[in-house]
Amino acid sequence: MNTVFIGCGAGFAGDRFDAALPVIAHLSHCDGPRYLIYEVLGERTVALALKEKLKNPEAGYSPYLDHYLKLSLEGIRKHNIKLVTNMGAANPAAAASRIHELSKKKKLSPFRIAIVEGDDLRSYLDDTVITGSEIIEGNTVDGRELLSANVYLGAVPIAEALATDVDIVLVGRTTDSALVLGPLIHEFGWPLDNLDKMAAGTVAGHLLECGGQVTGAYFADPGFKDVPDMDRLGFPLAEISSDGGIVITKADNTGGCVTTATVTEQLLYEMHDPSAYLVPEVTLDVTGVELKEESKNRISVWGVRGHKPPQKLKATLCVDNGWMAEAEMSYAGMNALARAKLASEIVLGRMHRQGLDESIRTDIIGAYSVLDGGSDHIASAKSLPFEGDYRLRLTLISPNRDQAQLLIDELQSLYCSGPAAGGGFRGQVTEQIATASIMIDRQIVESNVRIREIPA
Repeated sequence: MNTVFIGCGAGFAGDRFDAALPVIAHLSHCDGPRYLIYEVLGERTVALALKEKLKNPEAGYSPYLDHYLKLSLEGIRKHNIKLVTNMGAANPAAAASRIHELSKKKKLSPFRIAIVEGDDLRSYLDDTVITGSEIIEGNTVDGRELLSANVYLGAVPIAEALATDVDIVLVGRTTDSALVLGPLIHEFGWPLDNLDKMAAGTVAGHLLECGGQVTGAYFADPGFKDVPDMDRLGFPLAEISSDGGIVITKADNTGGCVTTATVTEQLLYEMHDPSAYLVPEVTLDVTGVELKEESKNRISVWGVRGHKPPQKLKATLCVDNGWMAEAEMSYAGMNALARAKLASEIVLGRMHRQGLDESIRTDIIGAYSVLDGGSDHIASAKSLPFEGDYRLRLTLISPNRDQAQLLIDELQSLYCSGPAAGGGFRGQVTEQIATASIMIDRQIVESNVRIREIPA
C-alpha cells in the first residue's frame, strides 16, 4: 500500500521559524513521497501583501519567507522533499524569484518552481461585480475602498502544478487544507468524484494546517491538559495511505504530544458544521470519524465521509477600515484600581470636549479586559482588591489618523496631568482592514486559474 508523508513547518505567519527542521529530519527517513507545507496566510494578510506589491512590484509575498526558507531549503533539497506553501500571498511570482535568489546564495542546485494564479478576483472581474455578489458574513463594503478580493482556490491547481514535475508550488489564497489534498491527488491519482478520498485528504490537511495545535500547542492547560516539553514542541506529520487512511504523528525527539484529545480539538477547530464543512472539492462530514491510538504519539483517523461539493466558492473581500489607536498606562499599589478608573474618565472627558464622538473602548487589564469592556464592567470592578496592579487600555477606530493620534496624546499627557503614579505608557496608531465574505460562481473562477513555472 502506497503512503505519502507530509509535514507542517508553520501554522500561521510568524510561527516558529525553526519548527520545520525536526520535521525535515523525520521526513528524511520516510520511504515514500515526502512533502513539507508552510501555512502562513490569514484573511487580512493578503490585503496587506497587496499594499506592499503596489509600493514595490517585487514585494507582496509573505514577509516571513526568508525567515523560514533560509533555514529549510538545504534540507528540502538534500532529502528530495517537495515544498507546497501559500507564502506567495499577493505575488507568488516574486516569491519564486526570491527563492531562486536564496538557493543561489546557498549554492544549491536550482529548484523548479510553479505558481498558481487566479485567486485575485480583481485581476479578471470588475469591482462592481465583486461587491454586488452575495455577502454571507462580515462588514458591508458599501462606500469603502476595496483593497483586495481573493477567492479560496482548491487543491486541483496544486495537483496540476505538481504534475509538471516541479520541486516547489507557491500559491496565494487557497483553502489551507488544499496544501495537503493537492499532493495526495497528484501522488495517488485520486479521481475528483471519489468524494470520500477528497474528504480524507481534506481532513489530513485540516489536522496539519495549524502546525503545533495538533501536537499540544494551544491545547495545553496546566493541571488539566498537560503537555510535555513545549519549549521544544514538535510539529505534526501525516502519513496518508492510498485508501484514505490517515495517521497523525510528530517529529522524532521533540516535545509536545499527539493524542486523541489533541486531534479531536484540531479536527473541530473552526468547523462551523461538522457534517458539512465546505471546501472546493467536497462537503466534508466528520460526524462518523474514528480515532485510535496506534502507539504513543500516533493517532489513526478513519471514517471520514464526503458529499457533493458546493456550487459556489468563498471569497474574502478586504476594505479600508480607518485607523486604530491603542494607548496604555499602568497603575499599581494602594488604590490603583481607582486611579486607573480616574485616568480613563479624564481622557474620555477631554476627548468628548474636543468633539471626538467615536466609540472609545475602555479596558482595565487586571480588572476587566477579556470581556466586552466598557463602563458597565468598570463600574462593577469595586469588588476587586484595593491594592493591585492594573493597566488601563483605551482604543478607538477612526476614519481620521489625526483623531486616532489624539487618543494617544491624551493618555500620554497623564504622566503629569493625571492620577498619581501612572507609568509604562505605550501607544500606537495602526491602519485597519475590515473583511467580508462572499460567494462567487466557481466556473468564473476556475476558468481563470493559471499555472506557470518561474525559471531560475
